[in-house]
Amino acid sequence: MQIVLLQDVKSLGKKGDVVKVNDGYARNYILPKKLGVEANAANLNDLKLQKANTEKIEAAKVAEAKALSEKLKDASVTLKIKTGEGGRTFGSVTGKEIAQAVKSELGIELDKKRIVLQEPIKSVGSHIVTVKLHKEVNAELKVKVEEA
Repeated sequence: MQIVLLQDVKSLGKKGDVVKVNDGYARNYILPKKLGVEANAANLNDLKLQKANTEKIEAAKVAEAKALSEKLKDASVTLKIKTGEGGRTFGSVTGKEIAQAVKSELGIELDKKRIVLQEPIKSVGSHIVTVKLHKEVNAELKVKVEEA
């Protein structure tokens, strides 16, 4: 029996896959637990429409991420950090601090988890930080660290 999966099923397939299973497995497990539906013409058409809609939404998200990437490419934020003798810093600049600076200076809401720091920023000066806007789109942001 052909089944269209409505959810991910371990060792069978992912949501939206059309799989062939034994009749008993489908009747006794997949259909009662609403993990899938029978692959008839109406359900296959629904699946096709859902995939088209998902692709359209994904394309819109990528376009939005690229537009934000262009904004961030030319932008820079300034952070102040306490320093001691010889320009040594107390602590480091975190993704949370950078996200707050982007929100206050540029008016752009960024999640701190999207800011990727290869190594902690512990020195005064200008640094380039990578921001993951989408799985396909990364942006670079200039961060200037000054003495407080």
